[in-house]
Amino acid sequence: MHSFPKREIRVLLLENIHQSGVEVFQSDGFKVECVSGALPPEELENRIQGVHLLGLRSKSRVTRSVLQKADRLLGVGCFCIGTDQVDLDSANEFGVPVFNAPYSNTRSVAEMIIGEIIDLARGISFRSMKAHQGVWDKSADGSYEIRGKTLGIVGYGHIGSQLSVLAESLGLRVLFYDTVKKLPLGNARGVDSLTTLLRESDFVSLHVPDAPDTRGMISLKEISTMKKGSFLLNASRGKVVVISDLAKALSEKHLFGAAIDVFPEEPASNKDSFLTELQGLENVILTPHIGGSTQEAQKSIGLEVSHALLQFMNVGSTSGSVNFPKVDLPVQQDSHRILNVHRNVPGVLKDINRIVSDSGANIRSQYLATDPSIGYLVMDLDKLNSKDVLSQIKSLPTTIKSRILF
Repeated sequence: MHSFPKREIRVLLLENIHQSGVEVFQSDGFKVECVSGALPPEELENRIQGVHLLGLRSKSRVTRSVLQKADRLLGVGCFCIGTDQVDLDSANEFGVPVFNAPYSNTRSVAEMIIGEIIDLARGISFRSMKAHQGVWDKSADGSYEIRGKTLGIVGYGHIGSQLSVLAESLGLRVLFYDTVKKLPLGNARGVDSLTTLLRESDFVSLHVPDAPDTRGMISLKEISTMKKGSFLLNASRGKVVVISDLAKALSEKHLFGAAIDVFPEEPASNKDSFLTELQGLENVILTPHIGGSTQEAQKSIGLEVSHALLQFMNVGSTSGSVNFPKVDLPVQQDSHRILNVHRNVPGVLKDINRIVSDSGANIRSQYLATDPSIGYLVMDLDKLNSKDVLSQIKSLPTTIKSRILF
């Protein structure tokens, strides 16, 4: 049993979360509501009231205003890799951990990039389009093998390193650049600057998060540094590349092609129209943000994020959260577990331990983890005293959120 019946725990899932994730919540007894598309912030502010767990992908935005209206929200799950659609600082302030799926679609994105590298080197999509139009363009001009060419990977994380392994198996020489020192896989070689990577690569693939220092990181200056006749691929975040500068470089044939899966502005749904300056340019592959959109990836993401949220709800584990102190304490038998989120100021643990001591309760286990803003305390107590202790902890001025698990 938990502090209130599981059938009263409301889960709101947006943007067609895979059925695998839905079933995880339903099988544990939670009440699940699914919405097929994204919700604008104003509508989400209304729908979030009374919701305990929120799941979304990349289109919905969880702003500070949304979090202020979330009167019962305990956790957020991003069923994707990125979490920039959530105001993480505000979620931290309101005591709401945010979980994502950093591994589940890695293979799908890496495979798509490999396919696009081959496609661009041979002009396959461009020639296919012409064949559909009745034009027979049989020629070896501008068509190359990828073996022996150099792939430069910007961002050597889960996807970048997986791409590195696949690329090497096809005979590509792999360079990578990352702001954090990373151990290379296989024969990949790290370089000391983005400029070096751009100058030496025949193909440049971007795999970086959305952040102030990555927005606009590939503009006319960087593109001019790339080899004449090279190719640019972006399946990371839309604001990383300045699209107008890329269009100019393609029109002037400085770059021979590009594959772009993400854009600065993207339609909210499949019913909305899509426009970009890259449309109609030769040897440019445009895809609608589908890097991780395979059945295998979506199923894995559904399972990974829903299980993380379930562990948080049922045992208080924040392992895998991107904005919260990490706590994963084994469950103690015959005890009640108190979960407390509080402002990280001096004296909080002293106040809580005084409450426990005055109640005569016995602490069976206790773990506190902090970040600069908040502290997250998991404490197992004797059943007899737990409700009184929880009530007093809730009344502390430093408490943000507290709940009890049975």
